[in-house]
Amino acid sequence: MRIPGQRWYTPYLFAAPALVLFGVFFAWPAVTAIQLSFFKYDMISPPPVFVGVDNFVRMLGDGRFWTALLNSVLFLVGMFPLLVVVPLLLAVLVNQKLPGIKTFRMLYYLPVVTSMVAVGIAWEYVFHQQGVLNWMLTGAGLLDEPIQYLLDPAWALPAVILVEGWKNMGFYMMIYLAGLQTIPASIYEAARVDGANAWHRLRSITVPLLIPYIAVAITVEMLDAMQAFTSIYVMTKGGPQDATLTLGYYIWSAAFERYEMGYASAMGLVLWVLMIGLAILNYRITRGRTVMA
Repeated sequence: MRIPGQRWYTPYLFAAPALVLFGVFFAWPAVTAIQLSFFKYDMISPPPVFVGVDNFVRMLGDGRFWTALLNSVLFLVGMFPLLVVVPLLLAVLVNQKLPGIKTFRMLYYLPVVTSMVAVGIAWEYVFHQQGVLNWMLTGAGLLDEPIQYLLDPAWALPAVILVEGWKNMGFYMMIYLAGLQTIPASIYEAARVDGANAWHRLRSITVPLLIPYIAVAITVEMLDAMQAFTSIYVMTKGGPQDATLTLGYYIWSAAFERYEMGYASAMGLVLWVLMIGLAILNYRITRGRTVMA
């Protein structure tokens, strides 16, 4: 309903800055990328050459693309416990009224606001053959000889997953903490009176009432995992032997190392469709189980 004296275009003036930014930094690049996926373009030669679906056909026979897709799926699965399960338990812990708990929250959130470049370089020293991790494990008698984690195809991807999970765990913890603070304390008090222990309260009260927040955490985790790039660029460059080659890194490599902008755009379009599909799947799974506190 229009307020008396208000001009019809007033709401659009307020929305205009956000709409302009949306158009310039999202809508226009997205449309351009979709168009380029049907062209061959290297940013140096004359105008793009239309090749139809050749980029997508090439993708089907590209072994490195399928390796990158598999690694992205493994990345997603490996990040799930680190960014969905563990942060929930941490949120339950920091939601308690304990001495120094506010300081613990701040310290645990600190890696989230730290540059991934700095985090990656620091963890490279941890994973080094002469690094602190090997020193601790060999000292405890758990290893006979040091492991070159980032140079071993069997260990490189788990190592990068661990770094990504460690850095972002505090962000997901805060999502759950926001949800926990919406649950009335009287519900827990009633459960204690009925004899419910901590495990029963977590399983029967906390988790069901946090389903909307868990759904958000899963969606964000899937999107982050499928487009992981910075940690891989800093620590492994997709190696060794493509063991850490993910779709996010392979798309960047195709675009800015080989200048195959059309092929990179086609892979980006596939990644975009995959992420939308995962988000829809997560929504359909959690929709019927959502319980609002």
